[in-house]
Amino acid sequence: MKKKLIRLLVIIIPLLTLDQVTKYFAKEILAEKTVPVIKGVLEFRYLENRGAVWGSLQNQLLLLVTVTIILSAVLLVFYFKMPDGKKNTPLLYLVPIILAGAIGNFIDRIVYNYVIDFIYFKIINFPIFNVADIYVTCSTIILAILIIFYYKDEDFQWMQFKKAKTGDE
Repeated sequence: MKKKLIRLLVIIIPLLTLDQVTKYFAKEILAEKTVPVIKGVLEFRYLENRGAVWGSLQNQLLLLVTVTIILSAVLLVFYFKMPDGKKNTPLLYLVPIILAGAIGNFIDRIVYNYVIDFIYFKIINFPIFNVADIYVTCSTIILAILIIFYYKDEDFQWMQFKKAKTGDE
């Protein structure tokens, strides 16, 4: 348990710091301008997102905060309940990365009532996003691929609820 907590913090703290530092600079530097990184391809452009992914659920702060708390709690239970072992190593890293992203955007919602987004792929007109979004999206995609192609049902037997023994058995 202690080893898992240390691993969790060693992963989350630097990732969360990077997310919050980049958002701080985005708010301070980009509020009045757009900065081309690769002309016509990638820009830094400040946006206050009061919704969720791709601007959905606009102005639903209470719902978004509640969902973040619930999903983060579920991920933490999953993480601490998961047995150590080589097979679970990817999960022991992916879950904290997802949590770092969730916490990063959660902090924005609590402090500002919106999430600071600033990375814009102009070439494909992709919705503006941030570093925390990268953590959540990439880790979730990798997790889905692992669940589909790497893990088997028996690898998750530890997640099943155990029936309490009764005197009738």
